[in-house]
Amino acid sequence: MTLFTTAPDPRPIRRILIANRGEIALRIIRACRDEGIESVAIYADADRDALFARAADQAFALEGDKPADTYLNAEKILAIAARAGADAVHPGYGFLSERAEFAQGVMDAGLAWIGPDPQVIEALGDKIEARRIAESVGAPLVAGSPGPVDAAQALAFAREHGLPIAIKAAHGGGGRGMKVAWKLEEVEELFHSATREAVTAFGRGECFVEQFLNRPRHIEAQVLADRHGTVKVLGTRDCSLQRRNQKLVEEAPAPFLEPEQTQRILDSARDICAKAGYSGAGTVEFLLSENGTLSFLEVNTRLQVEHPVTEETTGIDLVRAMIRVAAGAKLADDSTPAPRGHSIEFRINAEDPARGFLPTPGAVTLFDAPSGPGVRMDSGIATGGTVAASFDSMMAKLIVTGATRTEALARAKRALAEFRIEGVASVIPFHRAVLKQADFINTFRVHTRWIETDFAETLSAELAAHPRVAAADPAPLLRMAIEIDGKRHELGLPQGFLTAAPQSAAPTPVAADADAVTAPVAGTLTLWQVEDGADVAEGDVIAVMEAMKMETRIEAPKAGRLSRLADTGTTLAYGAPIARIS
Repeated sequence: MTLFTTAPDPRPIRRILIANRGEIALRIIRACRDEGIESVAIYADADRDALFARAADQAFALEGDKPADTYLNAEKILAIAARAGADAVHPGYGFLSERAEFAQGVMDAGLAWIGPDPQVIEALGDKIEARRIAESVGAPLVAGSPGPVDAAQALAFAREHGLPIAIKAAHGGGGRGMKVAWKLEEVEELFHSATREAVTAFGRGECFVEQFLNRPRHIEAQVLADRHGTVKVLGTRDCSLQRRNQKLVEEAPAPFLEPEQTQRILDSARDICAKAGYSGAGTVEFLLSENGTLSFLEVNTRLQVEHPVTEETTGIDLVRAMIRVAAGAKLADDSTPAPRGHSIEFRINAEDPARGFLPTPGAVTLFDAPSGPGVRMDSGIATGGTVAASFDSMMAKLIVTGATRTEALARAKRALAEFRIEGVASVIPFHRAVLKQADFINTFRVHTRWIETDFAETLSAELAAHPRVAAADPAPLLRMAIEIDGKRHELGLPQGFLTAAPQSAAPTPVAADADAVTAPVAGTLTLWQVEDGADVAEGDVIAVMEAMKMETRIEAPKAGRLSRLADTGTTLAYGAPIARIS
């Protein structure tokens, strides 16, 4: 099937600036090379030696290490685009990818924007307006507030419609600025937490509320549309395996759906995007409850992290397709390709599943990726690289594909068994444990809170039963090989130690006295919840830290009087004292 027909006079694109970093920047660079287009990278100080910065045809320093000074600095990026002679900008995902004002700035500078028009980003990026569009085309919807609310109105909505409720940033995506309240007494606190996250991530704090479906699956549809009115929906994906509203495993097509459910999702996605005048690649997301209730969730007006599983099952390079759409090409009017086979993506994050998936930035002393039939690796890091504390924790994406889901799962087990990362903790032990679970393999009873609820005890037991070595300190390791009954076992022990630590072992905390409250993660102290000198009870939330785009609440380990030892805005090492309770 031909995906595109030639447009009357497509706009030539010869050099693309990539307004992003990591694995997605490298993914776009490779697509540019396949299209015969030059690539321009931009990089923060921490990314100076990153794979994407080395792979691009040109690379320009952003001179800074915080998101606000680098990948979120539109003025710097547009100045570099002019200096580099770029004629187009690809935003990847995250950062400025869903900022309508940035898209408009790119176009005002005379460059092609590789994404939907700014007014479409504005309309669909406003989740309240997106709900209105979905309602106008008859898409399924749960009850929600008609506009932004304050904390008191959120509480009133919960009392009227019942719990749980989702508190969601009206602008943004990727799980940022979204909280689910299961108790009335936590609505106000979670509302303020969602607002803070939204301001930090998107520059705007407005939030709305809607009913949250119990134990829902997260289903989405991949859309590709041109600038001539043609909209194609390239199948479904399931993204239900999440923690803190951040996806960990995704697959295409979404398994165990009834045919009528699949058709409703595909039709609604097409109609919503057609109504909005969408162009480029985008994703329409839905929730599906355990009793079969389907509801529109949101539209992500950009490429998704999980786009490779759709590429593997359709044979369509979505990044190259986005570039051609931006150049004016017209999609063919013939039928959309049916999915072929099954593909699963595993996000490989520098996070410790044994410590609540807390991020573990640091130096990667070994990155030994799997390969073989059906295995694709989209990586932004290699041995010797660094996972920076200022940015996202994702190091790579492992994508496995087979003729059937069963074959894809078998290849996944093989690939994950081969995968070795040292220097930082990773989620690989979590993925290995998931592939042993009947809820995921056979009956697909997983839902968006399955990790925190149904799987929590099993995961803890699995991690404890299979200790593996991964030094968080990049010091030289003492390596030894042991052969037992013909099988070779390799150990990497810190010099001077004779016992192995679990793979998810964290670095040794900074020494602190018995009264100290310490940072559970390396990151920035963003909020004090209690006053200096206040009396606190054991379990009270006393402060909030942010690391790698995630908020971590710090609870009082005991009752007593609190004395602050750190100010908000302070960057702290893991285990650093932030307060004393005496």
